Amino acid sequence: MGYWLMKSEPSVYPWSQLVKDKKTGWSGVRNYQANNNMKAMKIGDEAFFYHSNEERAIVGIMKIVKLWHPDPSDETGRFGMVDVAPVRALEKPVTLAMIKAEPRLSKMALLRQGRLSVSLVEVTDWEMILEMQKC
Repeated sequence: MGYWLMKSEPSVYPWSQLVKDKKTGWSGVRNYQANNNMKAMKIGDEAFFYHSNEERAIVGIMKIVKLWHPDPSDETGRFGMVDVAPVRALEKPVTLAMIKAEPRLSKMALLRQGRLSVSLVEVTDWEMILEMQKC
């Protein structure tokens, strides 16, 4: 199983809306690396739902339910999307400040490539963040 982090601005599409919708297409990605990350996803992979900008925190876990397919909002035909469904909210949001304060997470793409909207999460980092939600 693969693990990912996917960002959304809460004022545009918050975690609560994904829960209400029960499933959504993760569209609008226009970065080649983020697009390639979505191409690498497999059904059943899990992703952290990260509220960017205003909140800057991981707030939930979602799963990939449909593989990469063309994004109808991309007129160039170069970019695609995956479909995701909520798994569960975190017990407590894990903030960017908490992640930065943990030296063992210093190699996360979230910290090294802060503007990347879809990034791979290593298993050890995934497990550590799941522990951090309990503190």
